[in-house]
Amino acid sequence: MGDVKGFIKFERETPRPRSVAERLKDQKEVYEEFSEESYKQQGARCMDCGVPFCQSATGCPLGNLIPDWNDMVYRERWDDAAALLLKTNNFPEFTGRICPAPCEGACVLGISEPAVTICSIEKSIAEKGFESGFIKPMPPRERTGKKVAIVGSGPAGLACAAQLNSVGHETTVFEKSDRIGGLLMYGIPHFKLDKEVVKRRLKLMEEEGVIFKPNSHIGQDISIKDLQKEFDAIVLCCGSEKPRDLPVEGRDLDGIHFAMQFLPQQNKRNEGDSIPDDIALTAKDKNVLVIGGGDTGSDCLGTSLRQGARNVYQFELLDRPPENRDDNNPWPQWPKTFRVSSSHAEAKSEVRDFNVSTKKFIGENGKVNKVQAVHVRFVPDPETGRQKLEEIPDTEFELQVDLVLLAMGFVHPVHEGLIQELGVKLDERGNVQADERKMTSEDGIFVAGDMTRGQSLVVWAIAEGREAARSVDERLMGATILPHSEFL
Repeated sequence: MGDVKGFIKFERETPRPRSVAERLKDQKEVYEEFSEESYKQQGARCMDCGVPFCQSATGCPLGNLIPDWNDMVYRERWDDAAALLLKTNNFPEFTGRICPAPCEGACVLGISEPAVTICSIEKSIAEKGFESGFIKPMPPRERTGKKVAIVGSGPAGLACAAQLNSVGHETTVFEKSDRIGGLLMYGIPHFKLDKEVVKRRLKLMEEEGVIFKPNSHIGQDISIKDLQKEFDAIVLCCGSEKPRDLPVEGRDLDGIHFAMQFLPQQNKRNEGDSIPDDIALTAKDKNVLVIGGGDTGSDCLGTSLRQGARNVYQFELLDRPPENRDDNNPWPQWPKTFRVSSSHAEAKSEVRDFNVSTKKFIGENGKVNKVQAVHVRFVPDPETGRQKLEEIPDTEFELQVDLVLLAMGFVHPVHEGLIQELGVKLDERGNVQADERKMTSEDGIFVAGDMTRGQSLVVWAIAEGREAARSVDERLMGATILPHSEFL
């Protein structure tokens, strides 16, 4: 630990957001730069807690050695901190920006005081590493002669590729979109993750020898059988892309779209692409309804505000979270408490309405212009003992809406195409089934990330990709020096 009294002397402090008026005019990242001295003070708040739950299964699935690099930051040993962080996390510049920080939810100091600012310190280490030249291309000394194909270039695929390339396998990443990065490129807005940060990492990986092939849709443009002939192993990292739908009356009206039909378009515009008029979606001058209260819903809100929406509303089926932990949500579990994202802070007033069930969409000339909804509550079912949903009498209401964005999560990977062609076994939730080695039911075909785990966090995707890489290396070489994740 850096300063034995640091957690007493210094209060929790995080980088300040730019003014709302300023950031709504652009697509740049929300937060301002933080001074090196401030990061040192925040690192000093990490205390000698004995058992660092921040790096346990309830904290960081990567097993990041958090107290150690907090101490190194306090002592200005930035290169040592970067070296230690990169041992467990391939992309700290991503997780330091977009991870919801379960590590902070498990911080021992967080029992009685605000938790250590682990996530922003992680970002600072990564940026200092790039700035100082410590984070640089490190191609393998020799090649094994083995070839591995990775299908999907999101965080799981990229982590798997980085690990396999590091031990000398020729690694090719296939991506169906026109740019590499998966959800890092097209699922997360620029104001949360600047795409220059993604491109910087991709350039480094290319210089290390990773081969990227965009516009390559395996299962459609290219047969998976052809890959099996050319490569010694294949890892599927296609994500969980089947969105949860809302099968109510009027769902087929024009103006109702999935979030992932809306968000990628703005990212493409930010990259200089033109969106054809017949498919272009925009919130400009519209009354927008976002259905779903998670991160994707928040991203739809922030994007709609930047596009100039007239009004934005957000429905959440669940209860409004409490301000503080409930008794059934004790530390070190992730605190299920009420949060205000940067996008919610940008709205002129609270846009979220909790305990709302959408009943019907109404349209005119085939286009949605109104939604009917009702407030609901959860009550115990006397027969099963489980919670069930019931409408609250006399709470029906209507809203005028021009654009509806469905952001209710994802149920499982897309089955059509690749999965059907392979015929791999699925679990009861529709995800690709994997054994303890991340192997599918098809010999030599591995799987990692949301495709097998289900919709989850970027940090879990990285952990999955790293674990799959270890298993592939062990299969190809008979042994492996790649690290094992004890939490998978």
